Amino acid sequence: MASGAEQVQVRAGAYADSVTLMQVSATAQAVGGVRAAMVAMATELNLALLAELGMSAPPGAGEHDLLVAIAADDAESLSAALDVVDAGLAGGAGPGAGPGEAMAPRTTSSALSRSASGIALISVPGQYAFAEAVDALGRGCDVMIFSDNVPVEQEVALKDLAAERGLLVMGPDCGTAIVAGIGLGFANAVRPGPVGVVAASGTGAQQLTCLLDAAGIGCSAVLGLGGRDLSVQVGGRSARTALAALDADPATELIVLVSKPPAPSVAAALKAYSAGLSTPVQFALIGQGDGELTGAAERAARAMGAPVPEWPRWGPADSSATAGGLRGLFSGGTLCHEAMAIASGRLGPIHSNVPLDPRLRIDPLARPPATHVMIDFGADELTAGRPHPMIDQRLRLDHLAAEVADPSAAVVMLDVVLGYGSHPDPAAELAPAVAAAKAARDIEVVISLIGTTGDPQGLGAQATALAEAGAHVFASNAQAAAFACDARSDES
Repeated sequence: MASGAEQVQVRAGAYADSVTLMQVSATAQAVGGVRAAMVAMATELNLALLAELGMSAPPGAGEHDLLVAIAADDAESLSAALDVVDAGLAGGAGPGAGPGEAMAPRTTSSALSRSASGIALISVPGQYAFAEAVDALGRGCDVMIFSDNVPVEQEVALKDLAAERGLLVMGPDCGTAIVAGIGLGFANAVRPGPVGVVAASGTGAQQLTCLLDAAGIGCSAVLGLGGRDLSVQVGGRSARTALAALDADPATELIVLVSKPPAPSVAAALKAYSAGLSTPVQFALIGQGDGELTGAAERAARAMGAPVPEWPRWGPADSSATAGGLRGLFSGGTLCHEAMAIASGRLGPIHSNVPLDPRLRIDPLARPPATHVMIDFGADELTAGRPHPMIDQRLRLDHLAAEVADPSAAVVMLDVVLGYGSHPDPAAELAPAVAAAKAARDIEVVISLIGTTGDPQGLGAQATALAEAGAHVFASNAQAAAFACDARSDES
């Protein structure tokens, strides 16, 4: 690292969940004068990432210890960042726990011994999630596993165990749920209502529920499944349980099942299963012909007898079409998949780290010689040791600057996802970057803004700031993708 002030602390026996650690890391990184901030459990992966930053932990640091590493320009900035870390960790601590002290309770079993059965939210490194989930299921709890990097064999075993006990496993890698009006993980402030959502997709569920909210239709529940539930290996195990649960819920009049591209055989089996339920089920399966999320919201509105609104948009009405490529920089995997499905039908092949066609896979951190590229910055390989891009926008902002510097890029599309757990003010960072891009050259920036008027960031204020910076802002990701395609031309 360059000269300055740095400090690496190992807080023995301390623990915080991964969402808290991501948020604390991002907050510390935002302190003026801080070059790097890492607050994470001292796993082998995180120790290796620390070494990449040019720092090292004291001997003996292990996976049960909390790692706090700050590199700053000067001692004052270092001290300010450490104060931010202490305050953030204290906010996630159990009663009486101070900075550096162990968070309480320490295990799923000890937590459940203090309360009645309900839903256990598990957010620990992936290698530990299985044991904690087994404990929770053994105590009669439904489980939401926020953790990723859990082997698929363990996912299948957990979901089979849950089925034996009449319980639901949401996840692994389940980022969004709303149960009894309470948002879990990344969730938006949506009104209560008659539509239940079953989602093998976090941001897909957020897009759908935000559009329903804009249409004046609320949700009874959002039951996440994890992104692999509709794969051949998992076979829709949790989807069936979630569909049955909402079918039995008298507050649910319509169910919508949302998923990233599913295995066709699993999708067909779930459609056959749904036909036997008493509650009507609609499908929004990306890549299956019925996957556009905006269309799903419109079908749900009609089914509920509500008019389909004109979905909000902000910013310039028209674009100046220029020759060049379409580049997508996404924080939401399903939003990336939806945009790719729309763009590929209009523009041809779209290269990606999560491609619709495996032959189009690229290194997300490389600069591929491809005309049209869309990157999911929330994919596992880009979040290992980093906060999720819905919390920390730095990596995407770097790529936005790179696209502006690349004359072959004509249009850049991004998503901005508001709600609980997300960045507290994404427009404060993104709007200046958009304004700088527009000032640098003739390039279009198109943004899908996922949120509701009740979200803590303020939907109207975020939209206004981004639009005033020169971006075309859409509440509908599908409409944003279509506009982005139309905003570029094949002629110089």
